[in-house]
Amino acid sequence: MTPQPAFTRAEPDKRRQSLIDATARVLARKGASGVSVRAICAEAGVSPGLLRHYFAGVSDAIAETYRWTGQRIDTALQAAVEEAGPGARARLVAYLAASFRPPVASGELLASYVALWSLTRSDPAIADVRAEVYGQYRAALERLLCAYRPDLSDPRLAAIGLTALIDGLWLELSLGDAPFTAAEAQTMIENWLDNLLD
Repeated sequence: MTPQPAFTRAEPDKRRQSLIDATARVLARKGASGVSVRAICAEAGVSPGLLRHYFAGVSDAIAETYRWTGQRIDTALQAAVEEAGPGARARLVAYLAASFRPPVASGELLASYVALWSLTRSDPAIADVRAEVYGQYRAALERLLCAYRPDLSDPRLAAIGLTALIDGLWLELSLGDAPFTAAEAQTMIENWLDNLLD
């Protein structure tokens, strides 16, 4: 039997993406303090010098991982909206409730996010990506809110309030053993829409 080489070759885009995937796994498993060039490259199965070929450094790799994670979540949320059909309320509820199902509601994603959030306090580049990711989320939510309730006096504040509610419910569900189900979380957001947007 021929032994497998320690490191493998791949096309540049695939190699860069494998480093992003590896960074997400290291963040989830080891937290912010466990992320290093060596840890990321070992996880990706590449030589330690390769990370600097694709990224300016660890901070850049983490920032790109945050951006990629946000894009993955956005893709899942938008797919839920498309599946919901043309009704404005159904599309809004689908967008919000998708946070309570995989791939968004998962312990691994939560672990990655906790590490990413902790780094926003000390790394301006990561803080900028967080602002970008959440800004895109809230902008999409505002559009859906305005389609559902064009008479809203302040869709920005409504989106902020809903985001806080969703984040709290998502956090509880992702931690496991939440005192409510994903279906009950959806009911809570529907009640919020019915009662607090009047």
